[in-house]
Amino acid sequence: MSETGGVREVKSAARTVELLELLAARGDRPARLQELADALDVPRSSMYALLQTLISRGWVRTDVTGSLYGIGIHALLTGTSYLDSDPRVRAVRPYLDEASEALGETIHLARLDGRDVAYLATRESHEYLRTISRVGRRLPAHVGALGKALLAERPDDTLPEGPYEPFTPHTRTTRDSLAADLAEVRARGYSVDREEGVPGIVGFGFALRYDSPAQDAISCSVPVARLSAGHEERIVAVMREVRAKIEATVPAAGGSVHWR
Repeated sequence: MSETGGVREVKSAARTVELLELLAARGDRPARLQELADALDVPRSSMYALLQTLISRGWVRTDVTGSLYGIGIHALLTGTSYLDSDPRVRAVRPYLDEASEALGETIHLARLDGRDVAYLATRESHEYLRTISRVGRRLPAHVGALGKALLAERPDDTLPEGPYEPFTPHTRTTRDSLAADLAEVRARGYSVDREEGVPGIVGFGFALRYDSPAQDAISCSVPVARLSAGHEERIVAVMREVRAKIEATVPAAGGSVHWR
C-alpha cells in the first residue's frame, strides 16, 4: 500500500479518485461497466457498487439503459468552486480581458499540473471558432506555448526522457529537441508554439513569476493565416505588458492561504 507524506493511502478513496479521473479523461466517450473494471483492475461487482454510490451523489451519470457511465455534474460544480475560490484566477481575469480586447485574439490562463497544463480561463477570439482549449482541458506540457513557458522555468534535468506524444508533425517529441527549444525560451523571455499543438495555430506563452518556479502562464493563440510580422510584434509587446501588470498585482491579491 502506498504512502503519501508518511500517511497510508486509503484504498477505497484512491479507487474512487482513479475512477473519476478515468471517466473525466474519456470526455464524450461513455464507458461500460466491464471496461471500467478492467481498466482499474477491480472486480466487476465492486465497480458496480462504487458506480451506484457515485451516481446517487451526482458524481457519475448513467444512460437510460443503465449500461453506460460518464462523469457527473458534481464534478463540474467542484471544478467551478476551485476556479471561484482561487484568488489568482480572480485577479488575472481582468488582464485576460485587457489582452483580448487589445489583440482580438484568444487568450488563455493555465496552471502546471504534473506533466500537464490545465486551462483555468479563456477569452475566445470573435474572429474564429475554437473548442479545443476550453476551461478544464489538460494538455501535455511539451505540446504548446503555455507548457513550454512553464517548463523553461525549471532545470532541464526535470524533463521526462521521452519520446513524447506527437500532436502534430511539428510537435517536439525528443528530450534534446525540447531542451534546445526551452533554452531559446529562456533567452527570449517567452515561448512560441508554431503549430506544435494544433495545426494552423501559433501560440505565444508567458510564465507568471509570482511563484518560483512559476506555476501559471498566460498565452495568446492566433491563426497562422493572420500572423504577420507586425502582428507578432504587437502580440509580444501587449502580452509582456499584461504579464508585468499581473505580476505587480497578484501577490498583493493572493490572500492568506498559499496552496501547495
